Amino acid sequence: MTSVDAQDQRDPELPGRLLTTERDVLIPLLRARPEADFALPTAACPGWTVRDVLAHCSAALLRAVEGRLGRGVFSPESNDRDIAERAEWTNAMVVDELERGMTEAGPVIAAAGGVLDMLALGEWVHSGDVRETLGEPGAYAGPGQPHALVLLARATREKGHLPLHADLDDRDEPLRFGDLSGERPPARYIGGSATLVRLYAGRPVPDGGAGYELAGAEKEELNIFG
Repeated sequence: MTSVDAQDQRDPELPGRLLTTERDVLIPLLRARPEADFALPTAACPGWTVRDVLAHCSAALLRAVEGRLGRGVFSPESNDRDIAERAEWTNAMVVDELERGMTEAGPVIAAAGGVLDMLALGEWVHSGDVRETLGEPGAYAGPGQPHALVLLARATREKGHLPLHADLDDRDEPLRFGDLSGERPPARYIGGSATLVRLYAGRPVPDGGAGYELAGAEKEELNIFG
């Protein structure tokens, strides 16, 4: 397992590894699904279907690959335009573009010095959104999760997010998130890694949160995308 606490220094290749690891899970899954599944609404992204989420993801990655990143690129308006531009595409074309983006974006993100690392993390979270909507196991988990937790830990530190000590049911060692140098005592989380990702990403938690404990913070405070 990749140690989160050992990742105080940025690993420029990590976002690319996260993307290609998730690519190898997500793309075959999508190619095996019936066309009707792409029209399913996603609970995590109200108003967006599975296809909309995939189109947003593929467009964002291709913007990075092709160097088309400017002011307001990832605004809601820009996202809607990207989805609309692909409205006439087949589902297979959207999946093909997504595969290309997940394959080619890594070196670009690595060379950007850290400013695009959250793009890889966001893509991985959206893959979880899609997998959950399709009823597939491993949403916000799977082989890419150790990489995602490293990126998440560093992102929360860099953003000066609230400190949090996490005792995870499915990890041998506790993990630390957020800015631990301030006066606020760390919040305490006990539960699964996938649920912790959901909280940080502002995603719905199954069973109304009965499967985890959070002390010293409100769950809304953890959301790094909101």
